[in-house]
Amino acid sequence: MSGLPVLGAGGWGTALAISAARTGRARLWARRAAFAGQLATSRVNAEYLPGVTLPESVSVTADLSTAIRDADFALVVVPSVGVPDLLAQLPRQLGVVLCAKGLAPDGGRLTELAREMGFGRVAVLSGPNHAEEIARGLPAATVVASHDEPLALAVQSALMTPSLRVYTSSDEMGVELGGVLKNVIALAAGMVDGLNLGDNAKAALITRGLREMQRYLVALGAHEDTVYGLSGLGDLVATATSRHSRNRAAGEAIARGEHPGQGGKVVEGLRTAGLMEDWATAHGHDLPIVRAVARVTRGEWGPEQGIASLMERGAKPERHG
Repeated sequence: MSGLPVLGAGGWGTALAISAARTGRARLWARRAAFAGQLATSRVNAEYLPGVTLPESVSVTADLSTAIRDADFALVVVPSVGVPDLLAQLPRQLGVVLCAKGLAPDGGRLTELAREMGFGRVAVLSGPNHAEEIARGLPAATVVASHDEPLALAVQSALMTPSLRVYTSSDEMGVELGGVLKNVIALAAGMVDGLNLGDNAKAALITRGLREMQRYLVALGAHEDTVYGLSGLGDLVATATSRHSRNRAAGEAIARGEHPGQGGKVVEGLRTAGLMEDWATAHGHDLPIVRAVARVTRGEWGPEQGIASLMERGAKPERHG
C-alpha cells in the first residue's frame, strides 16, 4: 500500500484523499473498522460525503500502522478534540499536517500541542475549503503553513492538482488561528440568516468580524497579510456564506430555536467561542462579536439579544472601532 496518508474519514478527510488521488495515490484511515470496511466495499462515504465515489487510487484501512507505513508525513484530519489521542499513536519522526480548524482541549494551538508531544515536523492546512466542492473537483485554493519549509513544500507538491491550488506560508500561527476564529464569526452570520435580518446586516457582520480576527491575530504576533489571505478573509467569506458550512448552519439553527448539531458532525465554533471570549477577557481585548456568540451559545442570551448588544454599542470611528 502506498500513497499519501489521510488520517480521518470524515467529509474533509475523504475529500482530501480524493483530491490527492487525482495526481497520485492516497491511503484513507478510518478509526472504526466497520466503517472502513463499508468504505472499501461501497466506495462511497454515505455518512459524511454522500454522492461522491472514491477512486480506486484511494485505499481504505482501519489499521493505523498500515496507513502511515513508509510515509514522510500524514494529514491529520480528525476533529480538534480527537487530535491528541491520534497524535499519541503516531511515531514522533512522522511529519504531521494538522487540518482541523479548532483548538486543543486546553484552549491552546494544535501545532503547539504536537510539538509538546515530541513532533519535530509540524504544519497546518487551512483556507476556504468546503469538502463537498473539493471532492467534486471544483476550483479551490488552500494554504499550508509551517516553520519547516521543506515540509510545507512537500505538502504543496502532494496536494496540488489542476483543481486545487496550494500556497505555502511561514506564518503558522496566523494560518492556524484564522481558521479557528472564523468559525465563531460564521456562527454569528448564521444567526443573522436565521433571524432574516438581511444582506446588509450579514455584510456588516462579516466585515466587523474580520476586524476582530485582525485584532486577535496581530495581538498574538501573526502577520497582518495573513488576515487578508486564504486562511483569514477567504475562509471567513466561505464559512459565513456557504450552504455547506456547518458553523453557519448551526448559527441559523440556534436562531430558529433548534439544536445546532447536524447529524453528529462536529461544529468547531461552538466550543471555540467560549475559549476566545476567555482569551479576550484575560488579555483586555474587545471582541464584541465573539462575546455575543459565546453568550448565546451558552444560553445566557437569545440571538436577538446578541444582535442588540452589537447594534447598541457606543459610536466609534471605523478605523479604530
